[in-house]
Amino acid sequence: MTPSPDIQHSEDIRQLRRMRLASILEATTLALLIFVAVPMKHIFGISLATSIMGPIHGLAFLYYIWMLIQTVTGSQWPRSTVARMVLFAFIPLAGFVNERLLWREEQRLSARTA
Repeated sequence: MTPSPDIQHSEDIRQLRRMRLASILEATTLALLIFVAVPMKHIFGISLATSIMGPIHGLAFLYYIWMLIQTVTGSQWPRSTVARMVLFAFIPLAGFVNERLLWREEQRLSARTA
């Protein structure tokens, strides 16, 4: 039995929210790693910062990729959008732009179900 369109839209909205959270986490941890931890290591000789922030960002990145796979699997996302979401994971601060774009998509879906 296939879920009704309203139920499917509700699940899509929940998944978009999870994807937005993953995008914020990934972007924040990457920014902290690049703009705080790496300078602390190379300028001040405090390598502990990268030893801590590196694995935290690694987990956030894996979470982002997992959410991306869950979000696009079985959906009708354009390839360009999927490529953007993958690319933005590697560009510092681009995850925040991605989060806003996902928010817009969430708002669009919410308007359809209202």
